[in-house]
Amino acid sequence: MELFGISQAAWGQIGFAAVSVIAGIVVCIGFFWGTNVLLDKALPSDVTGGQLNARNEHRRSAIRPWLFLFPALLFLGLFLFYPLVMTIINSFMDKNSQSFVGVDNWTFVFSQEAFWEAVRNNLMWIIVVPAACTFLGLIIAVMADRIWWGTFAKTLIFLPMAISFVGASVIWKFVYEFQSGDTQIGLLNAVIQFFGGDPTSFIDMAFWNNFFLMIILIWIQTGFAMVILSAALRGIPEETIEAAILDGANGFQILWKIMVPQIMGTVMVVWTTITILVLKVFDIVFTMTDGQWDTQVLANYMFFWLVRGDHDGYSSVVALTIMIAVLPIMIWNIRQASKDVGTG
Repeated sequence: MELFGISQAAWGQIGFAAVSVIAGIVVCIGFFWGTNVLLDKALPSDVTGGQLNARNEHRRSAIRPWLFLFPALLFLGLFLFYPLVMTIINSFMDKNSQSFVGVDNWTFVFSQEAFWEAVRNNLMWIIVVPAACTFLGLIIAVMADRIWWGTFAKTLIFLPMAISFVGASVIWKFVYEFQSGDTQIGLLNAVIQFFGGDPTSFIDMAFWNNFFLMIILIWIQTGFAMVILSAALRGIPEETIEAAILDGANGFQILWKIMVPQIMGTVMVVWTTITILVLKVFDIVFTMTDGQWDTQVLANYMFFWLVRGDHDGYSSVVALTIMIAVLPIMIWNIRQASKDVGTG
């Protein structure tokens, strides 16, 4: 039986999702209301004596923030800390007997050529993608503010951010598509053929195919960099730019010697945010090549051992390698954000 073209099973799933959302809201409201009531009863404010009242108010003020943080800390513990501990344990365990094998899993993974291929490719992604996204985002942010249709241009450039990595990969698969016959359905090869060139299979072109995959992520993330940097540029005092113009500075000098130094903190935040994303890149490589033709990356290699290799230990080693690589960047990013808050 169908209603509005939706099957009964689908309606059941929609109903379950709706009930889950409502139940979650009710539980949250009940938690905060109940804990505040209990807190007021445990530390009443109407006790005789001004000194005791002030002490209770201070205690309640100190406890209440932790009540708000408790649900987040609980879920972080369940879905972040616990899996992290289990991943570390699994990296030292045998797949079948679940016995302790020491560093054997680490030794095996580090001895695989595919692992070092993934490391090399990740390094290339880290060098190219954040730099390209930040540079293009900065240039577009500056140029878009100088034209009357700049808002429309920014909207078009930001639009790919709304597309999932898998969706973007499917789109670009049709761009890079290669047919052995005369008819080419891939956009890039169709253009090459139109101008008299020979169609090329871009995806299996070893080494260079990594850059073709990087273009997809650059296409998606440039909009993010543009929006953040555009907001930062608007915060630059007009007086500094006007003074530079009076001193005879050209547009290039104003950009790199006046604007960029004043937003360098934002530039670095954008750079490091995209770098962390690049270290975890998976969807694009999995959808486009699945790591074939020398395009393997760490996240896809982890997935290979988890699903196809059916070895939690090897997969855990690769996952921890990614975490170790991401950790210093995250710590630096947090420290920079703390400095900005402190100076602000």
